Amino acid sequence: MIIKSKRELNVLVLRDADRIADAVHHALRNASDSERPGLERAAALIAEQAAASEAGVRGRWVRDQLAAAGYEGPADTVQAIKILRRAQPSLSLYGAVQLAKDAAK
Repeated sequence: MIIKSKRELNVLVLRDADRIADAVHHALRNASDSERPGLERAAALIAEQAAASEAGVRGRWVRDQLAAAGYEGPADTVQAIKILRRAQPSLSLYGAVQLAKDAAK
């Protein structure tokens, strides 16, 4: 979710990783021996994703938007910013540049 003001970019990063992790851990407590390895792997993947910084999550979102548009180049180019703004018309130029910087890191 992107909240704009004239010269600021405020991006609210929403995560449900805690709830998902709790559900997987609950399932692990009641898991059969055949289910356990898959649930343990799922728990590890969830923990890995939950550890990502907010800038990392924003960067991943930008890269996903660019990939959906078929763009494979660097995220912080003029072309990438144009594509990002076309994909998200409410995104200001300033906001797109800030997000592209996150994605380029």
